[in-house]
Amino acid sequence: MSDEPAGDRAYMPVDSLKGLLQRGRGLGALWAPDDPATAAELVYEAVRQDWRWDSVDDRHLYLARLIQGLGLAPDPVVSLLAGDEDECERATRILELLAVSGSAEAREALRAYIREGEHWVDVLESVAGSWPVEWWDDLADVARARLSGEESLLWRSDPWVRWGTGHRTSAHPRPQGVQTVEVGPSRRRLLSVLADPDTADGAKAEALHTLAGRPPEPDLIPLVPGLGTVDGERPLPWLVRAVERLGSLAVPEARAWAADERDWLSWTGIRILAEHGEAQDLPALMRELAAHEEARQWWGAPPGGGGCAGAGGGPPPPRSAPGTPSG
Repeated sequence: MSDEPAGDRAYMPVDSLKGLLQRGRGLGALWAPDDPATAAELVYEAVRQDWRWDSVDDRHLYLARLIQGLGLAPDPVVSLLAGDEDECERATRILELLAVSGSAEAREALRAYIREGEHWVDVLESVAGSWPVEWWDDLADVARARLSGEESLLWRSDPWVRWGTGHRTSAHPRPQGVQTVEVGPSRRRLLSVLADPDTADGAKAEALHTLAGRPPEPDLIPLVPGLGTVDGERPLPWLVRAVERLGSLAVPEARAWAADERDWLSWTGIRILAEHGEAQDLPALMRELAAHEEARQWWGAPPGGGGCAGAGGGPPPPRSAPGTPSG
């Protein structure tokens, strides 16, 4: 099985170290110290290539622990900061964790990027939410000097809340013309964004991220089939988390999703039925289990233990290529 991510990306076998690391499995972290030289290359490869099924999979902590446990240098992660926005975000999340665990090199790399990097605002807001204040507070003057007035800033979050008060306010007034991000949009606004076919995927992902942190939103249910990526291969980021919050409310529609030809939507339905389904849903779950057995692709159980849980916990093999996960 090839592991080149051309078209449908293919995972290496689940019983190999590479396959385990691609999937973010704990067994991979246990095996890695047995062959540290090989593991080092595979960990760096997993950093460079995002193998997650969707953004709900928080792989950053997994990779940071591997890098720390194997005593690896953070240089390849630092290099990723210079990539596109997604690569920069992935590197930032790993490096900020390494910094908190004691890596001075990771800490200084992020501080240097805030001074000179392209996506510096995103990095600054991220570290301000995870680091001690004293690690970033001295960058206030650097940040003010870099603001052009075109950035979208989370004005109600650090560091802007801290830097926009007290003696700094009079010396450095809030830049004019800066676009602000609404922290608490209404449910109607969020659903409107998700229902609009002309809305960019990034804006929809932001709306889903907000809904994923709120109480269940039943009006999201009829919108779910239309919330895949443009290529039809994956759910939009944060969709799975937002749907899982619906619990048993989503079961009736999840039965239709489970039978859908789109793998991501089918698997979303399967997850809901496995967690909250009834006896009538067992045949569909057993068919999914049989598909995993035939393809020899095991992903473990989904979170929790309710419903019909235990029928597999990751994306199913694509119908077009049995045994080769599409994400």
